[in-house]
Amino acid sequence: MSRSYWLVKSEPDAFSWDEQIANDVEPWTGVRNHQAKKNLAAMKKGDRAFFYHSNVGREIVGVVEIVKEAYPDPSAESGSWVCVDVKAVSPMPRPVTLAEIKASPDLAELALVRQSRLSVVPVSKEHWGILCGMGGWAEK
Repeated sequence: MSRSYWLVKSEPDAFSWDEQIANDVEPWTGVRNHQAKKNLAAMKKGDRAFFYHSNVGREIVGVVEIVKEAYPDPSAESGSWVCVDVKAVSPMPRPVTLAEIKASPDLAELALVRQSRLSVVPVSKEHWGILCGMGGWAEK
């Protein structure tokens, strides 16, 4: 299966990995940046994404799968914002911190490092493999 890879950020006090696990499938709503919106719109069913805790923790804590492609974000009061539905796949056996990511020369071009404020970013297959290795996660 050919799939693309992503990283989605959430502030754990707003929506945490534990809540994602409890809810299993959850709409990824509230994105209000045009580049992040384009990234959401590019996601396809079966793509995978790292679940990243921003602000508090600053680490990759889990993996989710896109189970419903972009549709109008019900949390948007106006505009053409979109969301996707994500399903919990599994936690990272060992969370991968932003400090570890920034310390790796192989990840210098990762969008999380280059566009640190963007909440939805693509991850290359190469970077996906490196980050999975760092966290001890094997593709299921």
